[in-house]
Amino acid sequence: MDYRFLLSLAIILLSTKVFGLISQRVQLPSVVGALLAGLLLGPTCLNMVVETDFLLKTSELGVIFLMFLAGLDTDLKELKKTGLTSLFIAACGVVVPLIGGALCYKLFFPQATGDAMLRAVFVGVVLAATSVSITVETLRELGRLRGKVGTAILGAAVIDDILGIVVLTILTSFTDPSVKPLMVVGRIIGFFVLLALVGFVVYRLFRKLGKAYYNHRRIAIYGLVFCLLLSYAAEHFFGIADITGAYFAGLILCNIAEAQPYIARKINIASYMLFSPVFFASVGIETDLHGFTLSLFAFALALTLVAILTKVIGCGLGAKLCKFSAHDALAVGVGMISRGEVALIVAQKGEQAGLVDASLFPAVVAMVIVTTLITPVLLKLVMGRSPLPAPDEPTLTVKSGD
Repeated sequence: MDYRFLLSLAIILLSTKVFGLISQRVQLPSVVGALLAGLLLGPTCLNMVVETDFLLKTSELGVIFLMFLAGLDTDLKELKKTGLTSLFIAACGVVVPLIGGALCYKLFFPQATGDAMLRAVFVGVVLAATSVSITVETLRELGRLRGKVGTAILGAAVIDDILGIVVLTILTSFTDPSVKPLMVVGRIIGFFVLLALVGFVVYRLFRKLGKAYYNHRRIAIYGLVFCLLLSYAAEHFFGIADITGAYFAGLILCNIAEAQPYIARKINIASYMLFSPVFFASVGIETDLHGFTLSLFAFALALTLVAILTKVIGCGLGAKLCKFSAHDALAVGVGMISRGEVALIVAQKGEQAGLVDASLFPAVVAMVIVTTLITPVLLKLVMGRSPLPAPDEPTLTVKSGD
């Protein structure tokens, strides 16, 4: 047996942690440090770690853990408060970037052949993704998390991710020429019927288990087993991305007070200690910036500008139409700019499905880094500073992963 995977794993974990801490020290998200660590370790710089089957599978588990946690951390009560407003903002925040990203791709690659339209639409799907974790931390710091703007952003981001996953599922299904559109729709409907049936049973089961075994390790294990089974069922039986199953597994469990906190805490520990660092580093390791030509640089710059403008315009316009003030509508749009890990997950799935060329991956990584860095800066400029909530006021906290 070749034991070099142990050395690769040790190097990845140490480098992502060190670079993540450095990023936090300079007020940047730790995910930026993890991406940079992957770039340093990969073919772009030192070429110390190569992609292996072990790293691929561990990275896939990292994606599943991240999406399961995203579902677990969803506050459905907050989502219900915003209701149709968040839905409308999210819809605008998906449609406008999707169109903008597709047009950007067609502008730079007009001679693309074959499934060029699918590839163009997929670039739009990458831009439609939203990572709200950076925005949440910034709003908390500004004391605006539980205000009208904060609630709208949180609700829209959740719906945004759900819509993006559904669109991603449809696109990846079309990559198989034997699959017919009606079959794709049937699979999606079948999957959501399964979710409704399974969700009803599992929700009641976990409530009983949570009361009987609160803070027992078996609850976290049962939760993870449910996540893995639903991920497998989504991919194997319905041809839907496994991350879709993981995300909805988290959504089913997110409002179970007797079980959710313990499951989320234990899964988060496993995720940030092993699986998530490998995923973020693998993105950098897969990215070879030696092929970053002048034309690709121009595409990356245009893609980043489109990513910023389409979220501000799409979500901001949606908020304005929902009777937000111009200032608050702008804040909502700015708060939705960050793409973060969600866009990376979508891009990786697209690459596996053949919807994006490996040569274009550096442009996507550059867009993710810039939008992640610029969001807190712009949000602070737009919203200004306000007093923090009173000590007894409930606030949403975000784990730093340290």
